[in-house]
Amino acid sequence: MRTLRLAAFACLLSFAGSARPAEEISVEARRRDDALEVVCRVMLDAPLELVWQTLTDYDRLAQFIPGMRSSRVLERRGAVAVVEQSGEAGFLFFSFPIDVTLASTERPPHVLEVSMVKGSLKRLDGAYRIEPQADGRLSLSWTGVVEAPSMPPLLGEIVMRSNIESQFRGMVREIERRDALRRGREKDTQR
Repeated sequence: MRTLRLAAFACLLSFAGSARPAEEISVEARRRDDALEVVCRVMLDAPLELVWQTLTDYDRLAQFIPGMRSSRVLERRGAVAVVEQSGEAGFLFFSFPIDVTLASTERPPHVLEVSMVKGSLKRLDGAYRIEPQADGRLSLSWTGVVEAPSMPPLLGEIVMRSNIESQFRGMVREIERRDALRRGREKDTQR
């Protein structure tokens, strides 16, 4: 049994070391005490309003964010949307259920701050930032700190990093999909 666990752990480490994010998306992760800080970045060629609308489409996030089963707005308090989400984080054959209620503070059109109100994680705080660039594109970044309970540090780090990267990629794919639809509609109206 010990040999099987060691083989599974070696396999996990080899996959973690060889998994490369796509060239256009950068992902950095580093330990911060018992938590993991993850920074994801990408350059987008989409309108600011479309990016903002996608980030704040809380009730539809589960349709395009990997690992998310449900997402719904419980209430709104001015610039704060209280959002309940459930899903799971996983890597290879390991998975961890995630059920959280988040306070999402909207600072349009450039910053969306997220903090956990309650849930199955010990900690989740972060923010999306949209920064216009001189070439007309947008820089989209997610910087967050997450701490999962009752997972060995290395395994927890791999699972959480993989999950956050996957969710960021899902968000980017949806922004690109919506932008392609927008461009198609614009071409149709120009004919």
